[in-house]
Amino acid sequence: MGLFTGKVAIVTGAGNGLGRSHALAFAKEGAKVVVNDLGGDRGGAGLSNMAADKVVEEIKAAGGDAVGNYDSVSTIEGASRILWSALAKFGRADILVNNAGILRDKTMVNMTQGELDLVLDVHLRGTFFCTQVMARHLKVQGPGGRIINTTSLSGLLGNFGQANYSAAKAGIYGLTRTTSMEFAKMGITVNAIAPVALTRMTSDIDMVKSAGDQLAPDRVTPMVIFLASEAAKDITGKIFGCQGGRFFEYRMQENTGWTKDGVATSAEIAENMKKILIDGK
Repeated sequence: MGLFTGKVAIVTGAGNGLGRSHALAFAKEGAKVVVNDLGGDRGGAGLSNMAADKVVEEIKAAGGDAVGNYDSVSTIEGASRILWSALAKFGRADILVNNAGILRDKTMVNMTQGELDLVLDVHLRGTFFCTQVMARHLKVQGPGGRIINTTSLSGLLGNFGQANYSAAKAGIYGLTRTTSMEFAKMGITVNAIAPVALTRMTSDIDMVKSAGDQLAPDRVTPMVIFLASEAAKDITGKIFGCQGGRFFEYRMQENTGWTKDGVATSAEIAENMKKILIDGK
């Protein structure tokens, strides 16, 4: 008996990297798995069933059960078909891991609307739509459910050349916080991970490449498994960093600041900026 015997997990973008690692781990713990992957490259180009099918074969070869799905997360219709794959094959859905993503890196002054829209569509709209259809299902299925989103250091701290990706991942942070509040009364937890791992998405970053196995995707997956389990039933609205076996929580920080009795002048704000800034700089 595994942690998820009798449960069904949906993992988007599960044909490679982190998603594949998550899908295999869920299956190992007894879950039936919907392996969603459009089959494109890291920029979203190309379509193929091979990536998802290969992971399904791996799961079945190890004695598990899985089904492939090849729909895009970026539309409500695609998200609905992903959920339907779980319901048609397994009769239920309990866990959603929003992992699908692409990159179209470019500095903002050189970025096209298409490069902005594609990244927002897959990351932010994809997370929104899949979460929405899953929550509607879980409300009827009851009780409870688990949703784990994927944000990024780029969204939390920013990163040069990734204005589109950073905006999308910052949006996922806000979406995680808000939906955790809205879904609490239904017993659905919503959390997010901000992983650093060696995948197709990070294969050209020297610091990540040099870390090798220390930043392998399977170093991140244990947090996803934990958040999907009964052990995390009281944890929601949290953002967890996962970096090579190091796990920690991110929080928005606020200090006491400086208060003006009445309307402040810009000069007074300038004079008191060290009190307003968290680190005084």
